[in-house]
Amino acid sequence: MTQQFAEWIRAKGISEVECIVPDINGVLRGKVFPADKFLSSVGNMSLRLPSSVFSVTITGDYADTDADDFLYRDPDVTLQPDLRSICVAPGFRTPTAFVVADALHRDGTPFEIAPRYVLQRILDRFSDIGWTMVVAPELEFYLTEINPDPDLPIQPPRGRSGRAESSPQPYGLESVTEYEDIIEEIYDNSETASLQLDTMIHESGTAQLEINFNHGEPVALCDQVIIFKRIVRQVALKHGVYATFMAKPMESQPGSAMHLHISAQNDRGINLFGTEAGITEDFRHFVGGLQRYLPEIAPLFAPNVNSFRRMRPAHSAPINVQWGHDNRSCGLRIPVSNIANTRIENRLPGADCNPYIAIAASLAAGFIGLRDRIEPLPLITRNAYLEERTLPRNLDAALKQMMACEPVMELLGEGFIRAFYEIKMNELSAYDEVISSWERDHLLLKA
Repeated sequence: MTQQFAEWIRAKGISEVECIVPDINGVLRGKVFPADKFLSSVGNMSLRLPSSVFSVTITGDYADTDADDFLYRDPDVTLQPDLRSICVAPGFRTPTAFVVADALHRDGTPFEIAPRYVLQRILDRFSDIGWTMVVAPELEFYLTEINPDPDLPIQPPRGRSGRAESSPQPYGLESVTEYEDIIEEIYDNSETASLQLDTMIHESGTAQLEINFNHGEPVALCDQVIIFKRIVRQVALKHGVYATFMAKPMESQPGSAMHLHISAQNDRGINLFGTEAGITEDFRHFVGGLQRYLPEIAPLFAPNVNSFRRMRPAHSAPINVQWGHDNRSCGLRIPVSNIANTRIENRLPGADCNPYIAIAASLAAGFIGLRDRIEPLPLITRNAYLEERTLPRNLDAALKQMMACEPVMELLGEGFIRAFYEIKMNELSAYDEVISSWERDHLLLKA
């Protein structure tokens, strides 16, 4: 493998390599190496990080791990870069490459709570039954004015006309051209990084954009999502604006999602979800598993306090797991397609989720549905927002449900679920200490 890395680095004229490890929140951590040092470290397996990087909360603290003294011992994990993920890092003065790495124990076994391994673990279960899972994420994000004061509301940025959008412009072509310079640079940098992007559109929110990724192997697609997020943030800053993947950044605007299109193939590349007569029994059971278990494991695709603000009727975000043909009010939508492209679109995850974990959670729920032959709810043709809410209303309630979901815990690993829970409880505790502007506005002089 070292020789393959060396040949690629030499061919691209790379001087530095960023070795990237996504933590449980999807925050990118790692080290920057001179190219020669990176190659020598790959050769002798001396690329290492403290294992505590997988215990870091979104606030930068370490989660409370009073079950044992693991955090205080903080042993190293060995990083094993994945050759498939290496790409040119655009926008750097020094020729740089990105490469995503797996985390391993010193004996070479996978580090159980690393998100990349959690996804691979469930993919291996599908492989055991002869299935290859295929995904295609659709990722939404906002461009906003620079906002250095977190107490002030976020505002849409001014476009090329010098004016900010003041009303929804879904699929607006003139609105897209307001940010043409930013979009073109995002596309150029993504092409440099060999990302497999499809279509970009203007979404419903003011200065809200959506990018579609071409369908492919789940781990590789997640690698592309995290690199894309980094590219978008860097390009936005270069142009004097922010790019945010926060689930609900503005009160009066729709939230941002990461819709997941999921399909399955056998070893001959034949789609296992569609037939001439419609959808297969396997597809029905897969959806049955999604409906049964996704509400129980919501934090895995809605990981933050803010995530649940997005899930509101008539705001392009589902509140339940109803399913229907070409029905965007449903949490689970069957898009219009031919047999070869029959798939389910999971519309529940927010743009703020860790893609490895959100996809792993979706696949785990679907796998249980297949294994236990779970029957789905009846298909609906009406407005699913009028149906009962079955998703949790807040992170606290969702975490309690997740910890009681033993079937998914068994598939994704008890160690991972418990580590995830500790991190989120730590973040929730930090959030509970904050006094909001709403409280000051309505209670300060009235209560």
